[in-house]
Amino acid sequence: NNHVTPPLYDGHMIERAASGPVFPVPTSLSPSRVSSFTSCPMQFRFSSIEKLPEAPGPATTKGSIVHRALELLFVRPAADRTPDTLAADMTTALSEYATDADYVGLRLDADGAAKFERDCRSLIDKYFAMEDPATVREIGLELWMEAEVGALTLRGIIDRLELDADGELVVTDYKTGRAPSGNFEQKSLAGVHFYSFLCEAVFGKRPAKIR
Repeated sequence: NNHVTPPLYDGHMIERAASGPVFPVPTSLSPSRVSSFTSCPMQFRFSSIEKLPEAPGPATTKGSIVHRALELLFVRPAADRTPDTLAADMTTALSEYATDADYVGLRLDADGAAKFERDCRSLIDKYFAMEDPATVREIGLELWMEAEVGALTLRGIIDRLELDADGELVVTDYKTGRAPSGNFEQKSLAGVHFYSFLCEAVFGKRPAKIR
């Protein structure tokens, strides 16, 4: 008997495709997509192949708002990059995101919205303990880059591209989550290595540092 029963999916019979994939194979990759595939291939399939909608999450939305506040800070002249101006830039970023789908989709009540804002401000309070923004020689903010590698397009957005004291490139990637342990540090840096490759492909120059 050569008859094969089609598999069940969600209680319904599905027909096998006569030829070719049901969904198109992705032709571009970003650091987040690579991380998704290596940590959970099924998540990669749902988000990048089947393109199922994903509900916004508080941590991701907070990260986006902090990124925006830091972008606004580095648009300012170096001497004006102070805790007070970053606090003002956070106010602007929160206002911009008030009607954004990623924030609205969180469906926060008044107490939840107040806690969300406190959390965002707490994240930027720790920023000045890590670096002095007045000393940073930025040459690109939220910089979109892409490069062809065979049949694939590698793409990504570099949070900050800067020059060090010797005029060499430095790629800085902002993270708002908990600092990784030593065992997971290299995994966390994988995305920054990806951006380093994009710089070399686009500019013909490998960054001297990634962080």
